[in-house]
Amino acid sequence: MRVEGDVSLSILVVDDDPTVCHFLTDFLVAENYRVETLSDPSLAVERVREGKYHICIVDLMIPELSGVDLIKNIRTEDSDVALVVLTAYPSLETASAVMPHEVSAYVRKPFDNDEFRALLRNIADKKGLLLRREDELQSAIGQTIRELRKDRGLTLKQMARRTDLSVSLLSQIERAESSASVETLFRVATALDVRLTHLFGGF
Repeated sequence: MRVEGDVSLSILVVDDDPTVCHFLTDFLVAENYRVETLSDPSLAVERVREGKYHICIVDLMIPELSGVDLIKNIRTEDSDVALVVLTAYPSLETASAVMPHEVSAYVRKPFDNDEFRALLRNIADKKGLLLRREDELQSAIGQTIRELRKDRGLTLKQMARRTDLSVSLLSQIERAESSASVETLFRVATALDVRLTHLFGGF
């Protein structure tokens, strides 16, 4: 089953228990992740091969199938996907068996929702899959400036003359490659004939 959230982060849940799949779907969609669940673990490797997942959440205790082998096969198929192992029966033996396959987390069921939420965000942040709030603001400012400049038919060179800033700096700000000071943004806002706060988009 596939459910769409509001962001591009995609998660595959592999668990033979439909109840767990439904719970994780509701939980993850509420966090704005895209979610696909798979109750037949034997299809997991094929699904990973066909899909583009950022995180794969796998139940370790799977009937008629070695969870450790499944983890190993998923990792062989996709060297980049983040693997989160769930188990109701944690042990040093199974933890030691899965860790060599670059597992991001080994989580006991039932888990604390807040801790699991933080765990996923930490994994996504480490992989560069989530923008920090500052990065989002920087990107919004750059996009707003570019749109306003183009609406007014201004080139970067013309903006540089109006603001007494370099073309290079203005270009970097528009591409969110450089943070701009309040003074710089004030010059840009004045050149575009808008209030300074207008540059912040929806923030």
